[in-house]
Amino acid sequence: MEEKHKSRIRSEFRNDIRNTPIHVLDIPDDYQYMEAELVEILVEKTEPLIGLSLT
Repeated sequence: MEEKHKSRIRSEFRNDIRNTPIHVLDIPDDYQYMEAELVEILVEKTEPLIGLSLT
């Protein structure tokens, strides 16, 4: 997701997500589904946000 997607979600669903944080991970769309490098990046970027260690 990019900042433009975040802005669109905020504008279209303003009331539904009023107090919900939205995080932009800035991962390019250069990966195939479940590609090992993509999974590694996702784990690295999301672990601090969800407070879990998956490794």
